Amino acid sequence: MNSNLTPITKGNILVVDDTPNNLRLLSEMLTDRGYKVRQALNGQMALATLHRLPPDLILLDINMPGMNGYEVCQKIKADYQTRDIPIIFISALDDVLDKVKAFQIGGGDYITKPFQVEEVIARVENQLKIRRLSLQLQEKVERLQQSERIQRDKASQLEDTLHKLKYTQSQLIQSEKMSSLGRISAGISHEINNPISFISGNLTCAEQYFKCLIHLLEKYQKIYPQPQPEIQDIIEDIELDFLLDDWPKLIYSMEVGVNRICQIVRSLQVFSRQNEAKLKPIDIHESIDHTLILLHHRLKSRGEADGIEAIKDYHHLPKVTCYASEMNQVFMNILSNAIDALANKPPPRVITISTQIKQEEKSQIQEGEDPVLADSALIKIADNGCGIPAEILQKIFDPFFTTKPVGSGTGLGLSISYQIIVERHGGKIKCNSTLGKGTELVIELPIISEGLGASP
Repeated sequence: MNSNLTPITKGNILVVDDTPNNLRLLSEMLTDRGYKVRQALNGQMALATLHRLPPDLILLDINMPGMNGYEVCQKIKADYQTRDIPIIFISALDDVLDKVKAFQIGGGDYITKPFQVEEVIARVENQLKIRRLSLQLQEKVERLQQSERIQRDKASQLEDTLHKLKYTQSQLIQSEKMSSLGRISAGISHEINNPISFISGNLTCAEQYFKCLIHLLEKYQKIYPQPQPEIQDIIEDIELDFLLDDWPKLIYSMEVGVNRICQIVRSLQVFSRQNEAKLKPIDIHESIDHTLILLHHRLKSRGEADGIEAIKDYHHLPKVTCYASEMNQVFMNILSNAIDALANKPPPRVITISTQIKQEEKSQIQEGEDPVLADSALIKIADNGCGIPAEILQKIFDPFFTTKPVGSGTGLGLSISYQIIVERHGGKIKCNSTLGKGTELVIELPIISEGLGASP
């Protein structure tokens, strides 16, 4: 896939509006800024031209005869070949419900008439920048998926080899996969940080500029309480009171979006931890929280299906010395499995994460019992799924064992987690499960461990 937008020009934009004057005005704005512009007078014409030469961006009028903008957008988003093309709605409608509907059916932004040149250009450039970053991300993901397919094909040729050799090889593949994912995550987060910083900074400036304009306007109205009729007509045409009320809401919604992106980028950076391959003290709660952020898309509601509630019952834990990226991988594996276990369960669907310090006096350990870690961090991750049968429960940490359909799981997640917790960190991991009630993974990690230095 080519991650670049249309070559030579800054972008190929399709403008759809049943008003020729609007088409001319928008075309001139965009052409003057170096964009290649195509025009369509109605929804049918727009849909007919999409497959011949898909644009990089669509400016779509809402109120059109025959097929309105909402209907055109729905058809575009329902088509596999065109659903990823960003759409900016244009309309004289400035009601919040109209904007909400535009976003709900797949719109990326919303421009109200009359057009302001700088606003139109800024929103177009933002959508094209997001589109470009999305294409780059998709290209990298596809390359990673292709690499995974190649590795799976190679693994299938080794089915007759010794189990130990196969397990060792699969571990190396998984390690390379996580390393590649970490590098990609670090690169993407770095690339996203710069434009997001610009947007965040500009939002702050925009908010301050707006306050200055409001102050000036209030002074003007105080000094000239009865403006000239021409000025009064403009005030009424632009619905000044509504504009003054709606602008802070627009700024706030954009700030919320920027903060959400920053939160995800930060979680990607924490998860990859490419420069933290050595033992170091980490905050277990922070690692779990960032993993939950990365899994948010799997936890939230989808369509008519209710989401999964993640309940955190954190108690005080000191920092635990461990390999940070490996511990993140453990939490990702266990939480992903818990989400999978709740996939087909009716509500309520709950994952409970609890932490506490476990202190055990050595004198309490009876002869013949397994030794219990003294001064350890106890982490429990439980789901209220259907549970695991006893005959399967004893195999869940075995290499390549999985109950998922072919192609849906490698059977390495819990096995690698076991190795990371037990062999790499001198801890413990066990699974408790009751049919019909759910499953709980219990991890114990030493808080103080002298001489811990497992080989990498």
